Amino acid sequence: MSALDDLDRRLISLLRANGREPVITLARRLGVTRATVDSRLRRLTDNGTIVGFSVRVRDPAEASTVRALMMVAVEGRNTDGVIRSLRGIPEIAALHTTNGRWDLVAEIICDSLAAFDATLGTVRGIDGIRDSETSILLSSATA
Repeated sequence: MSALDDLDRRLISLLRANGREPVITLARRLGVTRATVDSRLRRLTDNGTIVGFSVRVRDPAEASTVRALMMVAVEGRNTDGVIRSLRGIPEIAALHTTNGRWDLVAEIICDSLAAFDATLGTVRGIDGIRDSETSILLSSATA
C-alpha cells in the first residue's frame, strides 16, 4: 500500500460518506477531472487501500437499541478470568484488550434500558473487575 496524499484522503472521505457517489460528482467536489478520479480509484483499489464498496442498510430495530462502550479495569492478573466471564454475556458484542488506565473495552448492545441496566449489574459483579466506566452511544457520525 503506497502513501496517501491529500487528494487520496479527500476522495476516500467522500466515498466513506457515499460509496455510490458518481465519479463526475466526486471530480467536481474535489476540483479535478473525471479521469483523475478514475485513475485514483483504480490505483487505490489495485494497491489494496480500497478493498471494496458496500451498502449500509438501516435496521429498523436499531432505533430502540441501546449501545454503549464500557471500559474495564482488572484487578491484578485476573484478565483471563474476566475475559472468560465477559464472553459469557450475550449483550457484549465485542471485547478488546487495550493499554492505559483501562485493561478492556467492551461494546454492549441491549434491546432496552432495563436490559442495559441488568447487563451493567452483571458485568460489575464479576470477580476481578476493579473499576469500570460506561458511555452510552447516542448517535453515529459517518467518517
